[in-house]
Amino acid sequence: MLRQRTIQRAISTKGVGLHSGRRVEITLRPADPNTGIVFHRVDLPQVVDFPATAASVGDTRMASVLQKDDVRVSTVEHLMSALAGLGIDNLHIDLTAEEVPIMDGSAGTFVYLLRSAGLMEQAATKQFIRVLKTIEVQEGADSDLKWARLEPYEGFALSFAIDFHHPAIDSTANFAEVDFARDSYVKTISRARTFGFVSEVEALRAAGLARGGSLDNAIVVDEYRVLNSDGLRYEDEFVKHKILDAIGDLYLLGKPLVAKYVACKSGHSLNNRLARALLADQTAWELISYESSATAPKAFTNEWKFA
Repeated sequence: MLRQRTIQRAISTKGVGLHSGRRVEITLRPADPNTGIVFHRVDLPQVVDFPATAASVGDTRMASVLQKDDVRVSTVEHLMSALAGLGIDNLHIDLTAEEVPIMDGSAGTFVYLLRSAGLMEQAATKQFIRVLKTIEVQEGADSDLKWARLEPYEGFALSFAIDFHHPAIDSTANFAEVDFARDSYVKTISRARTFGFVSEVEALRAAGLARGGSLDNAIVVDEYRVLNSDGLRYEDEFVKHKILDAIGDLYLLGKPLVAKYVACKSGHSLNNRLARALLADQTAWELISYESSATAPKAFTNEWKFA
């Protein structure tokens, strides 16, 4: 059978929150089978626990934010993406501040940390959410229409289209598709960085966002060009980062998806609405497991998950 996974040992690092600008230490710890992914605010007088679920998302402005009353864990999507990409089902995540550190703006550092801690299979069957019928959510209309949907598919694939009407972005690919039956998450997606616009910095910081952003942890573009001296990591890095985010947002479903995700100009808000819409329609999905790699879709048996 395909088994659940965690890490072999605890591992820690420090960084800064992209939006809060605050220093934070993050510790990743092994978790027992069927625990799921759980964030812990250990900086508070009493530790507050946040199971990583779509229903726990309380804010989607520029990030996916887990919320319990007035306590938050912000910007979980890059770490959640890395966990999905490496097939990790169970993990404890301790934070000394409200926001997961942004690191280099991608999921690459988290992939490195998780692999350094060692991946370990557990004596428990891995469960998947298999989509049985198409679910779609939309926002806006005409040229401003944004949408995202999940379709039945025997594997896990994502396709994404962006349209920013910006010279620096329009000069790169505005569409990308990955299918993990053939593509490596680590090589193809994990190093794609978040991005931001110089023209929006003042307004974002006034709203309490992007206070920790810099050329070290984001692609920054002015009116015409990318300002980072090292340029882009992928020719289609902008749209690849949107796929990276979507993988993390969808992993808040609590289990890996057997489905195809297709989106146009989607973001954290639509991704969360899509996850909630799927869960709300009990005829649209089922829980399944696979007795062997021979019966599982290639996307979940390829060695890319450890590559």
